[in-house]
Amino acid sequence: MSRILTTHVGSLPRSQEVVDFIFSRERGTPYDPAAFEAAMTRAVSETVRRQVVAGVDVVSDGETSKISYATYVKDRYTGFEGDSPRNAPADLKLFPGFLQRISEAGGTPHYARPMCVGEVRSKGQGELETDIANLKAAIAEHGAARGFMNAASPGVIALFLQNAHYKTREAYLAALADAMKAEYETIVAAGLDLQLDCPDLALSRHMLFADLTDAEFVKIAASHVEALNHALQDIPEERVRIHICWGNYEGPHVCDIGMDQVFATLMAAKARYVLFETSNPRHAHEWEVFRDRRAEIPQGKVLVPGVVDTTTNFVEHPRLVAQRLERFTGLVGTGRVMAGSDCGFGTFAGFGAVDPDIAYAKLAAMAEGAALVS
Repeated sequence: MSRILTTHVGSLPRSQEVVDFIFSRERGTPYDPAAFEAAMTRAVSETVRRQVVAGVDVVSDGETSKISYATYVKDRYTGFEGDSPRNAPADLKLFPGFLQRISEAGGTPHYARPMCVGEVRSKGQGELETDIANLKAAIAEHGAARGFMNAASPGVIALFLQNAHYKTREAYLAALADAMKAEYETIVAAGLDLQLDCPDLALSRHMLFADLTDAEFVKIAASHVEALNHALQDIPEERVRIHICWGNYEGPHVCDIGMDQVFATLMAAKARYVLFETSNPRHAHEWEVFRDRRAEIPQGKVLVPGVVDTTTNFVEHPRLVAQRLERFTGLVGTGRVMAGSDCGFGTFAGFGAVDPDIAYAKLAAMAEGAALVS
C-alpha cells in the first residue's frame, strides 16, 4: 500500500516581525527594504522547518510575504486603486448579533481592497521570484520532499478587487487570466507546484452573488473555471492544485452552496490535485457527494480532503484524521488521496483563529493520522 502524503492549503501563521513589516508596506509607512527582505527569508526558512518537523511532505512558504491570498495582486499588477465595496457573507447578515460581536472583537481583518480602475498589467515578476528563491532555499536547507506556491485565481481577484474599468465581468476575467498567466508559469518553471486559490467557486455565492439562483451562480462559476483554464493552457495538469472553500471563518455557514451543486465545475478545472473542506461541520457530510458521483471524478484527479479544521483550536485526534481519509481512499485508492487542511491557517497577515503553535500541532496530528491509514 502506498503512503499517503501530507500537505495543506498554503498560508501559515506569520511572526509579529513579518506582520509589522507587511503592514508598514501596506500603509505606506517607512521601513528598511533590506531588513524586510531579510525578515522574509528567515521567516520562510522557519516556516518550512516547522512543516518538515510536523511531518508535512509537500510544503509552502506559508504565503509569508503576502498581505492576503488574493489582494496581494494589487502590489504586483497595475490598474488597482481606491477601495472596493465591503459585503459581509449572507450567513452573517442573518445573525446580526454575531456579526457585530466578531466585528467588535477584531474578528474581521482590515486591509486594502482597491477597485480595478485601469488596465491590469504585470509590474514584473520580481517579488514572486524573491518568494520562489526563499522557498527553494528553505526546501533545500530543511530537506522537504516537495514544494508548492499559492497564486490567486482570476475569479477570486474579481471577487475581492471589483471591476470599475472593463466593460463586462467576462472582459475583466479574461484580462486577469492573461495577466496572471506569466505568474503561474513562473512558479511551475521554478520546479514548484502551483496552487490556485478559488473560493470564488463557493464563497462568492453568498458574498457577491447572493441575489442569484444556484443555477445562475453555477454558470458564473463555470465562466471562472474557463478563464482559469485559459491561463493554465501551457502548464501540465499534474503540476497544478486547486482549492475551493466557503470562507475560512467560524460562522453559521447556512447560506453555503452545496458541493453537489459545484462538483462538476470543480472537476472541470485543469488541476490534478483538488483541495476541499471536509472537517468544517457544515461540509463534513459531503464526502457522500464524492461517493455518489465517483464515476464523474476524472481518473487523473488526486483528492486532498481537509482533515483538520482551520477555524478552531481543537487538535484533531489522529484516529479521526485517519477515518476522514479512509472515506476517500475507499473511493479512489490510497494513491489518489493526500491529506490536507480545510483552509489556510494565516489567510490574512496578522489574523488567524488558530494559535500558531496549535496550527503546527494540527499538522502533526494530520501526519500521524495519515500514517495510520498508510
